[in-house]
Amino acid sequence: MTDRKDTNTDFGLRPRVMKFGGTSVGSHEAMIQSVHIIKKQRQEWGQLVVVVSAMNGITNLLIACAKDAAMGNQEGYTNGIALIRMRHLETADNLPLCAQSREEVKAMIQEYVDRLYNYCVSIQTMGEVTLRGMDTISSLGERINARLINKLLLEQAIPSKTIDGDQIIVTDANFQNANPLREATIKKVNALIVPLLRDNVVPIVTGFISGTKEGIITTLGRGGSDYTAAVLGDTLGAQEVWTWTDVDGVMTADPSVVADAKVISHLTFDEVSEMAYFGAKVLHPKTMRPLMKKSIPLWVKNTFNPSFAGTLISNETREITGHVTCVTTIKDVSLLTVRGKGMLGVPGVAARTFSAVAKKDASVLMISQSSSEQSICFVIPSRDETKVIQSLNNELAFELSRGDVDAINALSNVVIITAIGAGMRHTPGVSAKIFSALGKKNINVIAIAQGSSEYSISMVVAEEEANAAVQQIHTEVIINGE
Repeated sequence: MTDRKDTNTDFGLRPRVMKFGGTSVGSHEAMIQSVHIIKKQRQEWGQLVVVVSAMNGITNLLIACAKDAAMGNQEGYTNGIALIRMRHLETADNLPLCAQSREEVKAMIQEYVDRLYNYCVSIQTMGEVTLRGMDTISSLGERINARLINKLLLEQAIPSKTIDGDQIIVTDANFQNANPLREATIKKVNALIVPLLRDNVVPIVTGFISGTKEGIITTLGRGGSDYTAAVLGDTLGAQEVWTWTDVDGVMTADPSVVADAKVISHLTFDEVSEMAYFGAKVLHPKTMRPLMKKSIPLWVKNTFNPSFAGTLISNETREITGHVTCVTTIKDVSLLTVRGKGMLGVPGVAARTFSAVAKKDASVLMISQSSSEQSICFVIPSRDETKVIQSLNNELAFELSRGDVDAINALSNVVIITAIGAGMRHTPGVSAKIFSALGKKNINVIAIAQGSSEYSISMVVAEEEANAAVQQIHTEVIINGE
């Protein structure tokens, strides 16, 4: 039985939560289209909660302004602020607003631009930007956009109200990647969102932004607007969560690499979690957790092709035995190998290896170990390669001097390719199909790993062979394997 305890089903509310991504609110045309969708869905469904992202590219500009200020680059941050101001004002000038509303939103934009400038001046004076300060600055794009969408809705006589995420999403103080506190968030949602829904008002919530119990601004990590929508879906006991983007749904591969990539009609949360981890630009990796637990379906739909069905993500398994659903890549990674004949049967070497990696706050994306115990290889982001090698040399200095460990090597310019599909579980022969497909194009697999879930098989290949490998797996295993 699905547990919806402490959600707002107690109030008889089952809203639909709809999140609009950066491209869906990235221009006046996109905003007008998004408002049209909100209006139509409100007529057809009733209670809606809308989550709004910053314009695509704006968060990057905000972060760049803060970094320029910390480095004392006044010209850099003033130019960045001017770009942010110009883009929002140009959008406001082209929105279908009356003269008074247009002046109001332009004054609002200027207020936030002035706030950004003052932040940057303070950062320049201090010579540094803290993580807390970066969260405050990077949240400005969502704040502006939510107010623009709200004004557009009010102009069309649709009752709505802007709610800043830090007023309702309560988190810990892990700045830049905060973790929501569910019980505290439910209380805020009950106090601020539920009354609006009862009065048939559409809450327009800033995505990405959250706050501590003390009211200090935090953020949920890049791409966190998806997570905002999921948290609200959970705490409100939503019927569904919809995320609107600029593609028709989740694809079988990156369409920029595979020309005949197709939209996947249905995925399980487990599959999407694997896809997000292994590099697919699908959803914020944490988005699935609250929705899985509450069995709340998630739809991925195209703002600019709203009649297309999109992709449904749910707990419902639609396994096709032996079927691979999609293929993903993680680029800009390095393969590190610790090897030595003296490692055989020596306990603790693996633990100390990964302890050395953890000391440098580097993520291990994939691990592969030979059964002879004479080598361990693992993949990390390339940006961490130098500091991790140094850490490993320090940690294993005694073993290196004694010859138990022969060498610690790094192989740069590699890519992780992962084939994913619920239908791969307990199915013999899937790996053979994948490696046979790669063999036909003489693509060398450097390392292999398979998760215990059996939802995925990961391979490391040379960067120059990555696109060919993805195309080959897509054609031979996904398309021809259907």
